[in-house]
Amino acid sequence: MESIIIILFVAGYLAITLEHNLKIDKLIPALAMMALLWAVIALTHMPVFEVNAELRELEATHIDEILLHHLGKTAEILVFLLGAMTIVEIIDYFDGFATIKGFIKTRSKRKLLWLFSILAFILSAIIDNLTATIVLITILQKVINDRESRLWFAGMIIIAANAGGAWSPIGDVTTTMLWIANKVSAAQLVEHVLLPSIVCMVVPTLIASRFKAFSGNLEGGLDDVEPSKSRYGATMLYLGLGAIIFVPFFKTITHLPPYVGMMLSLAVVATFAEIYSKSKFSISNIDGESEEESHHSPVHKSLSKIELPSILFFLGILMAVAALESLGMLFHFAGTLDEVMPMLGTESQGELVSDLVVLFLGVGSAVIDNVPLVAASIGMFSVGMDDPVWHFIAYSAGTGGSMLIIGSAAGVVAMGMEKIDFFWYLKKIAWLAFVGFIAGAAGFILIRNFVLNG
Repeated sequence: MESIIIILFVAGYLAITLEHNLKIDKLIPALAMMALLWAVIALTHMPVFEVNAELRELEATHIDEILLHHLGKTAEILVFLLGAMTIVEIIDYFDGFATIKGFIKTRSKRKLLWLFSILAFILSAIIDNLTATIVLITILQKVINDRESRLWFAGMIIIAANAGGAWSPIGDVTTTMLWIANKVSAAQLVEHVLLPSIVCMVVPTLIASRFKAFSGNLEGGLDDVEPSKSRYGATMLYLGLGAIIFVPFFKTITHLPPYVGMMLSLAVVATFAEIYSKSKFSISNIDGESEEESHHSPVHKSLSKIELPSILFFLGILMAVAALESLGMLFHFAGTLDEVMPMLGTESQGELVSDLVVLFLGVGSAVIDNVPLVAASIGMFSVGMDDPVWHFIAYSAGTGGSMLIIGSAAGVVAMGMEKIDFFWYLKKIAWLAFVGFIAGAAGFILIRNFVLNG
């Protein structure tokens, strides 16, 4: 039966990876894979287990109990993401992101490269790398008329956005998963991963700034940038970003799950959205409608624009990986790694082997979606909270996807918005992403071994 489980998982995984070739949304194989895996477990009465991380052993349980356990853990992530997505859409409803356009004062391509890279790095740490990429490429399309130049800028935004999302507990789905699973704390994640992420962003940007593509000045485009269509745009931008940043502090103070703090933040932002939308002094919303003519609540309208396909995909893939974890497969695979690693070198080289495994995880995330990879690692490794392994996984899975255009959510959305060719990105940007990834990884290992560990 285990062979059937593995075949189903591999087939579903391949269908997700080949989404663009098959022309099938990845949520479909993810949901089908999840349902079929649990159906096989139920119909064949396969024994299921719960991993005891402290004792590092499997404890037998009932399928109903383990399903409810994993559904609860998955729901924590999904509810958190729903709250964050809604706040972002409320900011967008008031055209709050147009405020960012005000930071663009230069026509120098080299200065614009650094400006967009820094904005992508900072924004992705707050509103996640996917949303940050959408916002910045939208602005990019208003600022730069030449498409070839835009492609270069878009490629560098992908690298910077993925680097920025890696060090923040709210910056990438994978880091959010590690945070909610109590594998990392917000403070320790920032302390260990921020500097490597900066290196991962700065090194490629520094190299690219010497390219001909970023020399000279823009020939136009800045004059076409329009101000926010709502007088409350800037207010909602800062309120929304502040509300999202508040969540890690709320968790630290109350020790409640992050989704509780996100719901509080959403309630506050939604309250102001309702108040501002009813003000007769509002000019217009992002769709150009008069606020007084629009009878829809900004909260309801924002909820209708949430990417539910992404939510369903996360549900399917996380519960599918949970099926493998419940059967003990991930636990036994981790045990195999523990046995093989010492065979690859002396005890003093064990750290190096572990680092190589995590690096391969990062490289793999460029080919295979990083969400299931991190979900699998959570079920495989039983090291304690804030162990450097988790911080390195957060860095590698978050930044490794930049090496291919299809390797991250930021890359996929940029590919769609700018029609970036896969092979163009592979030839022009991939090696820059690889250099940044390796430089940041080296920085992480250096800081861990010689600074944080004395």
